[in-house]
Order: sequence, then C-alpha cells, then structure tokens
Amino acid sequence: MSDISEHELKILLNKNGLKATPQRIAVCNYILQSKEHPSAEKILSDLRKKDKTISQATVYKTLTLLKKLGLVSELSFDKKHSRFDPNQTIHINIICPQCEKISDFESQSVEDFWANIKLEVGGLITGQRIDVYKICKECQE
Repeated sequence: MSDISEHELKILLNKNGLKATPQRIAVCNYILQSKEHPSAEKILSDLRKKDKTISQATVYKTLTLLKKLGLVSELSFDKKHSRFDPNQTIHINIICPQCEKISDFESQSVEDFWANIKLEVGGLITGQRIDVYKICKECQE
C-alpha cells in the first residue's frame, strides 16, 4: 500500500506519457489503497459506480504502468485470471481456493526466510511470490 500523493501520481503519469486524468488518478488511488487484490474487472466495476466515463483501456493502461514502475504486482492464476497487489513488501499471499479471497501474511519469520533464500540462491533476484492456499473462516462456516 503505497503512500503516493495525488500530485506525485500526476507527475508519475505525465513522466510516463499518460495524461493525469481524474479517471487515471481514481484507478491509481483505488489499487494503491486496496487490500483486496482486485482484478482489473473489479476495479472497473467499482469505479464505474462513481464515474461512468472510466474505460477498460484506462484501467489496463494504468495497471500496466504501475506494474512497470514496481508499485503493483500482477498475480496471475491462469491465462484469463489476474489480480493486482499493491503490497510490495515481502509477504505470503493467503488464498482461499473456494471464494478466491486473498490476504497478506507478513511476519518477521517470513522476512528471515526470504533473507536466507536470497543468500542461498545468490545472483540478481528479480522477484518473488509465495502463495499459501487455505480455506478462509467464512468458507469454513
């Protein structure tokens, strides 16, 4: 969850060849403040409730830029299904295979584990992703 001001978002968008429209700012704010790991379709659906002018292209272009800049990660589950994660700290994605809810698990043990992996693997590591599948409390009931 990134703490980027609206002014910084405008500069970032302009610097990368995109106009800082209210729609693009809304997409940025939505995903960067989300803890739900939304899909592009969910972002579009939720934002269209407030602004009918937001297009699918705007959502995808904005997500592509944020991904390129390292502000969000794309969690691909198959060729048709992706979710987006603004949490760029070392964490484990806890995924419910029934409802597909995703939550983040962060702890010192995860950070220590990752530090050890980096030492053992060595070289230039370009990314990481650790998923644990667990039935959530809601689905257990």
